[in-house]
Amino acid sequence: MTKPLGLASLLLFTSALVVPAVARAQTMPATPEPSAPTPDPATAAGEPQDQAVAVPQDQAAPAQEQEEAPDVSIPGGNDIVVIGRHVNITRDTPQVVSVLSTADIARTGDGNIAGALSRVTGLSVVGNGYVYVRGLGDRYSLALLNGSPLPSPEPLKRVVPLDIFPTNVVSSSLVQKSYSVNYPGEFGGGVINLTTNSLPKESFLTVSGGVGANTFTTGNFGYVYAGGGKDWTGFDDGTRNYAPALAAFFGSGNRISSGNVDTQAIAGQLVNGNNALVQKQDRIGPNWSVTASGGATAEDVAGATLGVIATLGYSNRWTTRDTTQQTSLTPDLSQLESDFERVSTDDRIVVNGLLGLGLEFGDSKIRWTNLYVRDTLKRARLSMGQRGGTDVDFLQQDTAWYERQLIDTQLAAELKLAPQWSLDLRGGYANSKRKAPDELAFEYVRTNAVVDPYGAYFVNRLNNGNGGDATVSYSDLNEDLWSGGADLTFRATQGLSLSAGYAYLNQKRFSSRRDFQFTAPSDFPGGVSMLRPDLLLGTAIIDYYNIALIETNEGAPAFDAKLVNHAGYGRISYQITPEISLDAGVRYETAKETVTPAEVFNTPGSSTATTNLDNDYWLPAATLTWQFQQDMQVRLNASKTIARPQFRELVYQFYFDPDTNRQYRGNPFLKDSKLFNAEARYEWYFAPDQRFALAGFYKRIDNPIETFISGSDFVTSFANAPKADLYGAEAEIQKKFPISSWVDGRFFADRNLIAIANYTYTHSKLKVNADDPVAVFASSSTLATDFFRDGAPLTGQSDHLANLQLGMEQTSKLSQQTLILSYASKRVTSRGLANQNQPDVYEYPGFNLDFVVRQGISVVGKDVDLKLEARNITNRKYKETQSNGENTVIYNRYSWGTTFNFSISMTF
Repeated sequence: MTKPLGLASLLLFTSALVVPAVARAQTMPATPEPSAPTPDPATAAGEPQDQAVAVPQDQAAPAQEQEEAPDVSIPGGNDIVVIGRHVNITRDTPQVVSVLSTADIARTGDGNIAGALSRVTGLSVVGNGYVYVRGLGDRYSLALLNGSPLPSPEPLKRVVPLDIFPTNVVSSSLVQKSYSVNYPGEFGGGVINLTTNSLPKESFLTVSGGVGANTFTTGNFGYVYAGGGKDWTGFDDGTRNYAPALAAFFGSGNRISSGNVDTQAIAGQLVNGNNALVQKQDRIGPNWSVTASGGATAEDVAGATLGVIATLGYSNRWTTRDTTQQTSLTPDLSQLESDFERVSTDDRIVVNGLLGLGLEFGDSKIRWTNLYVRDTLKRARLSMGQRGGTDVDFLQQDTAWYERQLIDTQLAAELKLAPQWSLDLRGGYANSKRKAPDELAFEYVRTNAVVDPYGAYFVNRLNNGNGGDATVSYSDLNEDLWSGGADLTFRATQGLSLSAGYAYLNQKRFSSRRDFQFTAPSDFPGGVSMLRPDLLLGTAIIDYYNIALIETNEGAPAFDAKLVNHAGYGRISYQITPEISLDAGVRYETAKETVTPAEVFNTPGSSTATTNLDNDYWLPAATLTWQFQQDMQVRLNASKTIARPQFRELVYQFYFDPDTNRQYRGNPFLKDSKLFNAEARYEWYFAPDQRFALAGFYKRIDNPIETFISGSDFVTSFANAPKADLYGAEAEIQKKFPISSWVDGRFFADRNLIAIANYTYTHSKLKVNADDPVAVFASSSTLATDFFRDGAPLTGQSDHLANLQLGMEQTSKLSQQTLILSYASKRVTSRGLANQNQPDVYEYPGFNLDFVVRQGISVVGKDVDLKLEARNITNRKYKETQSNGENTVIYNRYSWGTTFNFSISMTF
């Protein structure tokens, strides 16, 4: 087969296809924890003011770690009750949490928060920034920003892809794996709460820039197309606005099938040299980024402290992939239905900004945070391969532009009303958008048949896939999310805290996808069908040969979705004895989730693809902590939670995932999943900055939502499997070693070796009996065994996750060298065709090795931070296969390449 990378010579014909509440600690230096004796129970009972300390949310003592205590903002009611010791968030929070501070994030050197989170115990990152907790899919992971929910700009996911959050806007990231009732009940694997930067300690201005290269992409061959003149900014200059005839058609409400629409007038305005002319670029440029951050604090402003912090960032990153993709329809995978090589070049531009205002007065704090993130992807792709076991060659060309945008504004107040009373108030509005105009796809065919006069040439007869094809799609998603809440905490006595709260969420989404196909008459001449796309579908050809346009999805091209959620909770945190504490509560939630076809035509459609879920739940949770020694404790946790189907999973509408080259379609018959969670955990905090933990966990899931594949076109959809069990264990250790005790010399005199390691084992299996029912829209089957296999693992779950960080740090100044190794075992990404009893499709993440060096120097009296990163040093390849042991189908395989980045940051 001719490789797309060598297609330049092939495509030059006829000017053809290709031409040239945890403790929200105020940020302060932490002090080493003094050696404290185990408190005497009698003394504690007699003089609680000396031994028991209820730490208000905004007055936490410095953490045990010697690094600065991280600023963490979460839903209220999370005062930490501690006895005779300083606060350590990981240890003293009643639930199981992991906290990445600014220092932790900087040590890994990752440019976005998803990469940094992949180092946390039990977490793995799948695809473009979707964080899985303990192997559970993204639907079981809840993402919050400063304690408030976020809408997702990605139509294929419910949660926000966390790789759109650059690390420069995040102060800390808290991962809580055991449920507490102050969080939303939609809690499966865990919650990830990002806290943005707040009040600066002092005025500052930091400017940074970086440049990077990838061994597979930078300086090598790739494909591009012109697009608009300002594409490098991540904003379209109007080139991709609806053409006048198309805009008039959308506004008319008419259907093309009515016969009253002049489709030739529309078709003649859709394809041009800017959006359809893919060109070869011999050398793809480097990656680069710039960031500016600043902040200032004013003391004694009407008796308060006023602070402002702002960040503005831009990055441009190129990625070329040479991907092998195959599919099979046979049970034994012995015959390939399709076998393609696809070469794509992506230019990804991320623009972000943050503006935060903070006001502190006494023990109270008000925080106003405004965040803007725009993530744009410009793609050009050529593919070549065969289908159906024939010798016919298919040449495909795709161009696309994907805009994702998130705007979020939040106002939060943490108020100390009286010595024993505190009140948290929060409200927020967020808007997310995703637009994909001009998704153009063309397919040319070379029959290689001697009897065909054009058998040696690629032609596109615009005959609905028979002898060539051309389509264009327009996708639009807009989602608004309003949220609010209040949390009241009463510290009845030392060691006893009572909390109650209310939360409200109103989420609305409009999603549309309009798909069009160009069709030519049967006498369309072969010579004309050899033209490149922008000439083939030029106005002159369309008018002369009567090329028409049809809409392939008139049934339900748009949907409205809505979720309204009210919740209230009550909670008690009680230090029963100096060694034993209990955190328990119950949450009540009621929610209405609806998805209905939106009327875009004057003549209403007859679609019955609607969803109307109206449920309420009582969700209890309790954690018992026993500190049997001063530096050791055991936690026991149990809870009930839920997982609602995502909007996208409910919408009976095709969506194309450009990353996996797969089509998706929702199932309006999905229902909520119910989870029972249990965990036991041992923790040993043997020194500052050092700890060991060992835990076991179990989850039972009723009606888990799982994917399945159906049809010869391999459409991925969703259904409720009957039940699933998940259990596992995890271990983590963090240890510091003074190198001077091993090695002599000035260089090692004030350096420590830091070792951070964690491992998670998880095992899951679906439980499917012969007579278990299933509900799939537009399917005649109602048996779960026709879609799922008993004992199969949950989608996205790796049995083994491991991370290891080995690094040196200098104590007197910034000097870090860190080696980062991560491993994830194979995990299911898609089910095999159930009606063919095929094996599942597995992804093999494997090992990844990174190396990060940070060095601080002084230039003309200014602090300068130099950073050098080497990512994927072993050149690990991405691999996704389907195998029965004898035959293997390669669903996706490509090289990531090794990436090198160098950045410099100066603080004024």
